[in-house]
Amino acid sequence: MSRWAPDARERLETAALDLFVENGYEETTVAQIADRAGLNRATFFRHFADKREVLFGGEDTLAELFADGIRAAAPDATLTECLHAAFAAAEVAMTPQQRAKAAKRVLVVAANSEVQERGLLKHARIARSISAALRERGADELTARLGAEVGMLAFSVALERWMRSDHDDPFPAHAAAALSDLQARAVQLAPQPSASA
Repeated sequence: MSRWAPDARERLETAALDLFVENGYEETTVAQIADRAGLNRATFFRHFADKREVLFGGEDTLAELFADGIRAAAPDATLTECLHAAFAAAEVAMTPQQRAKAAKRVLVVAANSEVQERGLLKHARIARSISAALRERGADELTARLGAEVGMLAFSVALERWMRSDHDDPFPAHAAAALSDLQARAVQLAPQPSASA
């Protein structure tokens, strides 16, 4: 087995996801993943801290991309425009290849409560990154937190739609549509005038 392979991380990720779906997350070992990828255990651990990181390692990249997109938005950008900038920045990570892997990740996570907990921690980390970037732009604490949570909900909805889509629309288009849908529904939360008014 080659000690160095330029595509080792990709091969390990693909092998792990395939094995998780075929055999179950708990039943799959690091040795099996490395063997399926044609690599060794040491190579696996050079790329991933543990097998859970195969599922969530990309979340760190997303957190950075979202925050960088918000920071790069125009100085007078609205909260919505900042979220659109975050989604646009994430396009480099949300490739057609990642779309196929996302569907496998969803299956694996749904079947394992320990993995679900890890996913919630990663979700919270991304939300904190978005919130911090919004605060850097001058948003108050509550507005930044709301923006981060709405952004993460839009991201989750967009991810579901992107995986089910029959079209090759880029991920930011799905995210923009999801954010717009959420904003339209949020209007229903506004106080309604009383009938006697």
